[in-house]
Amino acid sequence: MHKQELAILFSGGTDSLALYALATAGHHPDLPRPRRIHLLNMLNGMGRFPDFTSNRFETAKKILVRRFPEPEDMPKALLVELDMGRLFQDLWLDRYEELMPRYGGKNLVCVACKVAMHIRGILYCNEHLIPTLVAGYTKKQNYYPEQTPVFMEKISKFSGQFGLSVHFPVYDDFEEVMTTRHLLEDYGLPSTGGGERKCLFSQTLTTATEKEIGAYLDDMLPLAQNYIESIQDGRIRDAAACFPLGSKTL
Repeated sequence: MHKQELAILFSGGTDSLALYALATAGHHPDLPRPRRIHLLNMLNGMGRFPDFTSNRFETAKKILVRRFPEPEDMPKALLVELDMGRLFQDLWLDRYEELMPRYGGKNLVCVACKVAMHIRGILYCNEHLIPTLVAGYTKKQNYYPEQTPVFMEKISKFSGQFGLSVHFPVYDDFEEVMTTRHLLEDYGLPSTGGGERKCLFSQTLTTATEKEIGAYLDDMLPLAQNYIESIQDGRIRDAAACFPLGSKTL
């Protein structure tokens, strides 16, 4: 079977680190060993401890290479930092006073952040001819509104419009915290410390249900589609006009 390239949304937390290990080893039915792994570290402008992700990656790479008799047999991996802060602002922060009443007063900041990540992921994967993007969303974290079935279903379908297969291979596998921890320890990798806890918004309260999450996505994904198409067509003015500015003061 021809080995393809793979992209992983990578924070350096336990779930995305486990995805990197599984893909490197080819030990998951939905993660055949790729030719090269692109670890996409999304920067939303609200993260703390900026070296956390790169340190986790470098440590993991040194450990994982020991599993291969010949180091060159290990799939190549690169950590790519992608800034999606402007999109994050467009999708929520600049407009939250307007948007929250529209969705029952619910806080959808993390949903907006993940939409921005997936937009940037689609653009990166299409530019580099990567057919598949995976994320370490898990059932144990479905209190995060972006790790719910409605979000995953809609974002997968949306990404498919651009020829990108997006899926979540460990959503059920990692329902229990100890499953992730045991797997990482089997690989000799760090088994504690989540990347999402390095974000300013990680502990933000939300009572959003799938109804509000779905309604938000139904409104924002058409705008996201226009933005992606404008960027890919080189229509930079159209891309900038896809999201109205929240503040009129520059």
